[in-house]
Amino acid sequence: MTENCVIERTSGNETQTVERTSCDAFRPNVDILEGADEFIVRADLPGATAKDVNIEFEKGVLTLHARVARRERGGANQRVQEYGVGDYAREFRIGEGIDTARAAAEVANGVLTLHLPKAEAAKPRRIEVK
Repeated sequence: MTENCVIERTSGNETQTVERTSCDAFRPNVDILEGADEFIVRADLPGATAKDVNIEFEKGVLTLHARVARRERGGANQRVQEYGVGDYAREFRIGEGIDTARAAAEVANGVLTLHLPKAEAAKPRRIEVK
């Protein structure tokens, strides 16, 4: 997730460009809901599209990463830039009780919704007492 980042600061008529060799990704806000049959993860990823999002699940760790392209200025001279644009990254320890073969995700209006079905072995069971 480390890449070159370009940061531009504008003061008056002068623009200063600073390039760093490492870039920290934004940490998106996330809601995690647990139902009887699945976990639902919702993450705010403004500017990301479905092709920009990478989701991995390995050894009980869910990793979300989304790449967001820099905005085009359209030939205008930018005087102030306060809204940051950049990649998103987040990791969660969920455990191994996920049926990854049935997992599904979609992005709409800057929100990623990830459905993580519980594996049958991980679902709670009632034990009958005799």
